[in-house]
Amino acid sequence: MQNKARNFKRNTYKEKSEKKSELSGNELSWSSVGNFFRSKRLRKTIGLFFALLSVFLILSFVSYLFTWQADDDLLNGRTFNWALLVDASVMPENLMGRLGAIVAHFFIKQGFGISSFLFVLIFFLTGFRLLFGFGILPFWRTFVHCVFFLLWVSIFFGSIIRTGPELMLAGVFGFQAYVWLNGIIGGLGLAILLLFSMGSYILLVFDPNLSYIGQQIAGAFSRKSSREDTTQWQEEETEEYSEETEDGDYQEKNNAPSSVEFLVEGTEDELNKSDNTSIVSGVPPLDVEIASGKITDHNYQSIDDPARFGTETDMPDLSHLGPYDPKLSLPHYQIPELRLLDERGSSSIQVNKAELEANKNKIIETLNNYSIQIDRIKATIGPTVTLYEIIPAPGVRISRIRSLENDIALSLSALGIRIIAPIPGRGTIGIEVPNSNPEIVSMRSILSSERFQLSTLELPIGLGKTIANETYIADLTKMPHLLMAGATGQGKSVGLNAILASILFKKHPAFVKFVLVDPKKVELTLFSKIERHFLAKLPDAEEAIVTETRQVVRTLNSLCVEMDNRYDLLKDAQTRNIKEYNAKFQERKLNPNHGHRFLPYIILLIDEFADLIMTAGKEVELPIARLAQLSRAVGLHLIIATQRPSVNIITGTIKANFPARMAFRVTSKIDSRTILDTGGAEQLIGRGDMLLSTGSELIRLQCAFIDTPEIERITDFIGSQRAYPQPFLLPEYFDEGESEIGPIDPAERDELFEEAARIVVSTQQGSTSLLQRKLKLGYNRAGRIIDQLEAAGIVGPFEGSKAREVRIRDEVTLEQILKQV
Repeated sequence: MQNKARNFKRNTYKEKSEKKSELSGNELSWSSVGNFFRSKRLRKTIGLFFALLSVFLILSFVSYLFTWQADDDLLNGRTFNWALLVDASVMPENLMGRLGAIVAHFFIKQGFGISSFLFVLIFFLTGFRLLFGFGILPFWRTFVHCVFFLLWVSIFFGSIIRTGPELMLAGVFGFQAYVWLNGIIGGLGLAILLLFSMGSYILLVFDPNLSYIGQQIAGAFSRKSSREDTTQWQEEETEEYSEETEDGDYQEKNNAPSSVEFLVEGTEDELNKSDNTSIVSGVPPLDVEIASGKITDHNYQSIDDPARFGTETDMPDLSHLGPYDPKLSLPHYQIPELRLLDERGSSSIQVNKAELEANKNKIIETLNNYSIQIDRIKATIGPTVTLYEIIPAPGVRISRIRSLENDIALSLSALGIRIIAPIPGRGTIGIEVPNSNPEIVSMRSILSSERFQLSTLELPIGLGKTIANETYIADLTKMPHLLMAGATGQGKSVGLNAILASILFKKHPAFVKFVLVDPKKVELTLFSKIERHFLAKLPDAEEAIVTETRQVVRTLNSLCVEMDNRYDLLKDAQTRNIKEYNAKFQERKLNPNHGHRFLPYIILLIDEFADLIMTAGKEVELPIARLAQLSRAVGLHLIIATQRPSVNIITGTIKANFPARMAFRVTSKIDSRTILDTGGAEQLIGRGDMLLSTGSELIRLQCAFIDTPEIERITDFIGSQRAYPQPFLLPEYFDEGESEIGPIDPAERDELFEEAARIVVSTQQGSTSLLQRKLKLGYNRAGRIIDQLEAAGIVGPFEGSKAREVRIRDEVTLEQILKQV
């Protein structure tokens, strides 16, 4: 009983101490100063007090500016004491009553004059920070600025106003400080002190560019001659420019970038200095030795014994047939003709000289307003955007120009101003300005270009034209996967159609297959006409274009099976990637009797990835991540598009395996950082304007435009030709969790049932993949055998990613069960 009573007291004391400690963070605690300021409620109360105090002060100060003469007659002759607040004979005209008149009189007339209004800002920032937990301005930095101007303004007015009612602007502090400083350093010394203090403040806070002022002073005597030289140079440039832009067109040969240069200040000799390095006396010359490729001082043995490498002894001799040609399966297939595409826009860029000159002048004027001088400016004209490259004067910080992005956009009255500071590898700062009359980049101009027609890339895709009007062709196998994002109506679907059309205009159906996933069910329906030419699907799928979520999950897992099978083939062929494997197969060095076959590229294209993540989640994300990590070497490439580039849709696992990103215009800078890991996509102008990130560089492109009627003509042209008997069939995939296992008739058991049972019991592993490897079966047949083993009681039920439980521990018991069943 004594122990129970002792334990009860101890627990009671412990509960009280814990309860007291819990209340110490929220309840009022006056035990110590630390606990007092640690209370959240007290901090908020103090913050509310300072916030309302700032309101009281601003009303009192403003009212005092209009009523100070009347209030001074009541307050000047009286000595301040607390009884004055309740003295009914004192009737001030201040809006805040006697307290307001006394406080305003104390701060303004008896204090710091007109600069006392800064106390309002200090009290308001203090109260806001304590009340809400964060500040709207940097508190200590703002406090230092307020203190400086509080003292400087008061002393300044005290030094220029000696008598009269205007002396209220300086206050008693300003006047007494003037009297004291004037007696020490005199009036002229006080003026110098005020100028020095204000100049020091400006230099420390704003760091202005003083080189501009020096240049203006130095060039004051030679400005007239400089104007004459500049006028003469502009006239010469105008003549050369007009000769190059006959009929209003301007384009350099061989589709080179269109550029116009404007010289602002400086000379060419200063900008283009010689790259030749001088020889420093006393430094020995550098000895350069070109390697011959031979390894010396080592005894390396050559490997030339072909017997060391495994060979297939049953490989038939087919050398007399020559190399294997995959195109022979469809020997008469014709690639679509360019006449199926519409001609849009003009072959050359229309140059508006007036627009270029106006934009150049506005950019220079805006920079001059902020004392930023430039030495040179150059315009590179693109189909929709013009890039103005500037070389700033020495000593100009790049951050100052970057901070003027909105000011330049305001002066140009343009949408989508983007500053690149600096341009990688060029040593200049770029300002991208949208053209007033943008050109349409047609898909026909991209596919008919020499760069695309003569391309030897494995999977060439024509994306559009760069800001320098160059045709941009990318290789999907080098990307190797592409992630696309953009707001609704900004060009994602057109970009997907451009990618598909590029491959259709370049590749034979034997070399590439598409797996199209369209959750919206309307974007990719036109490509169903080429189902037996280019599309791949599951054996039991009714349509080649996947639209249902459950079918998407099965298709993705089937692609994972296809990827594993291809890696097995590469392993047997002793090759590292699909290109080496196909080359070896075409040379007839691989035996088709051992399962070897020609492997086409498979491109998985998902139009709206966000919808799949919302409905299926991890069931879609995990196979996508696995494919993105491993499928490059075996020729499986992913193109994923979404209009919601948020972190819960494009997760870190997915982004890590998609080094190539394509961003059309998005709604916020956060979305741009999610898709590109940098800003800029929110400043695009839409209608196919996009940024392409390939990991090392960020390129601005105008996506090629291809309309729905053009896609329809292309698919009709391909669909009208002779096709394969069926689409390319993906491996069968059986979802073990889709249905429950019912009773199985012993007569319907697989012929390998007993052998599979012995393998499972001997290894004590009940998995489908084990039977696939040991018995060399397909996934579906191995899954059916596992179901039969479950029905016979040899293995347990399906448990997700875990292997099934093996309920039979020894082979003797297994043989007895096999005889019974």
